[in-house]
Amino acid sequence: MNSIMVVVGTRPEIIKMAPLVRALEANSLPFTFVHCGQHYDYEMSQQFIQELKLPQPEYGYKVHVCSHGLQTARIMAFTEKVLKKVETNIVLVEGDTNGVLATALAAVKLDIKVGHVEAGLRSFDLRMPEEHNRRLTDHISTFLFAPTKNAKENLQKENVWGHIYTVGNTVIDAVIQHLRIALEKSKIIEKIKFEEFALVTAHRAENVDNPKILKNFVEAFIEAPIPLVYPVHPRTKKRMQKFKLWRKLTQAKNIQILPPIGYFDFLTLMKNAKFILTDSGGIQEEATAPPIRKKVLVIRLSTERPEAVKTGFAKVIGIEKGKILKAMQETIADNKTLPKASPYGNGKTAEKIVKILKNNLQIP
Repeated sequence: MNSIMVVVGTRPEIIKMAPLVRALEANSLPFTFVHCGQHYDYEMSQQFIQELKLPQPEYGYKVHVCSHGLQTARIMAFTEKVLKKVETNIVLVEGDTNGVLATALAAVKLDIKVGHVEAGLRSFDLRMPEEHNRRLTDHISTFLFAPTKNAKENLQKENVWGHIYTVGNTVIDAVIQHLRIALEKSKIIEKIKFEEFALVTAHRAENVDNPKILKNFVEAFIEAPIPLVYPVHPRTKKRMQKFKLWRKLTQAKNIQILPPIGYFDFLTLMKNAKFILTDSGGIQEEATAPPIRKKVLVIRLSTERPEAVKTGFAKVIGIEKGKILKAMQETIADNKTLPKASPYGNGKTAEKIVKILKNNLQIP
């Protein structure tokens, strides 16, 4: 029987691949679950696998802190070893990380098909390592599962050779499948000291590795017109400490700093927040899910999620302190109702992908 390999390496990948893993299980399709180790600490990976009740990875790796190039090379070498051990017809990857590109390269070098979940996203900002990864992965994939019509058009304009399918985004599947459980199990709201708050995340290298930009963020957060709840990414915390911003942030009375939190806690915070301030791509999608429906202020210069902007869920506000503060004030005063439907699908994306795989790989 044809076999499938599902490879994850970061928190967003685990969350977005969870519905696909369940769909494979529901259809009794054989698969091998692999963790390539890009997020190697418990809070950023294993916690999410356990929380989502996914099978333990049959193969795993730990990539310690190193350069982007070395990290990619190490994951590629690890994945090649696994692929030589396991009889696999197709490798499924999701997103735009170093692990995604490394896995895809290892597979094609062994003449194994690659299926790219969330194909076709483009920020058109080649300063971002994610843009390199997603573009290269798209051009070596056999199956390209585009989340939206816009993503499909990006792929067509680039003349990718693989087969393109517009299927939606599995992140909507994940939110719909997990939010009810999250609200029942999470106790995070009991720990929040504000009745009304905005949720904040920031982790992208082009933001947190730049002392000027990170200083803009910290000052804007401290002067925010609404209390903020801020689960701080480990990498961001290290940069704040290095740039002597951490103490200033932690002393602010209108900010509640949290350590990295689980998926259920994060979903619960999203559901209860007034709005979200972030540089994350995935959060721009999650916020559009019908059970969430929250406005997102994107603290970046560009976004690869134009559908969220077009439908009114997201707004790219830049990285300057004044613009961030102005956008928060405007959002608080804005009473416009957000759309009921998500531009990223209806929660059936994983089922569509599995059906396509069964039809094209002749899986019974």
